[in-house]
Amino acid sequence: MQRTIVTHDGKFHADDCFAVAALLLFLKGGATVARTRERERIAAADFALDVGGEYEPARNRFDHHQKKGAGGRANKIPYAAFGLVWKHFGEQIAGGKAVSEMIDKKLVQPLDAHDNGAELFSETHFSVYPYELSDAIRALNPSWRESQEEMDTRFLDAVSFAQKIIAREIEMAQAEAEGARKVTEAYRAAQDKRLILLNEDLPSKDALARVPEPLYCVHPQDAQWFVECVRDNPHLFVNRKDLPESWAGLCDEELAKRTGVPDAVFCHRNRFMAVAKSREGATVLAHLALES
Repeated sequence: MQRTIVTHDGKFHADDCFAVAALLLFLKGGATVARTRERERIAAADFALDVGGEYEPARNRFDHHQKKGAGGRANKIPYAAFGLVWKHFGEQIAGGKAVSEMIDKKLVQPLDAHDNGAELFSETHFSVYPYELSDAIRALNPSWRESQEEMDTRFLDAVSFAQKIIAREIEMAQAEAEGARKVTEAYRAAQDKRLILLNEDLPSKDALARVPEPLYCVHPQDAQWFVECVRDNPHLFVNRKDLPESWAGLCDEELAKRTGVPDAVFCHRNRFMAVAKSREGATVLAHLALES
């Protein structure tokens, strides 16, 4: 049965685009989308997102613009339309609770915060601001110099883009969950838990940040082997233990001579990563760093 989804007309934003995209994924495409603020059309729709002034999930009404809003999470980030849709359908869209929660934290909550004017970061002295997903969606709107008649077509393009992002984040979250299990197994099997050796390029940063001992991780990437520093917070460039200062910025023969590792390739000048051509070479670099 074909369902009808209504959201507001005029300029579109990440919130309404991603809310519609998520619902289309849930309905597997079996819906038509209309953009309006007419009360009669909103009342007649099967789903109303980011419009209508109601949050009534039993009636598929998911707006947050009413006077008291639509509630918030335990961390105080208020719900926007995308978050409300994800709250009720995310687990089914993502194929499980754990993956749904990962996507809520990574994708949904930042967009909800932005749409509600909740700042996630403070301004720095650089006076340069992050280019966020909300900015990318905003850029798809016609400018004041372009025909506004293209608005609905551009909205559907933005929704298609949002669907691809959600689908990719589901795939990435599922892979990350599986990878984290393998990283945890490697950690448990490690004799020296300061150094975790992986035979695959697994997403290790979050999993290793949750345990206190690891300082370095060795793993393959792009036909080479990397030594990477572990961080308590993967989002901050603060290593538990930097690579040796004497390696910083060295390449090829210089690094090989300094370390005694013949196939050493590179050490980043900020000392968070070094590269060798072989697993054995990378492992030796890691042990040298541990002893430094």
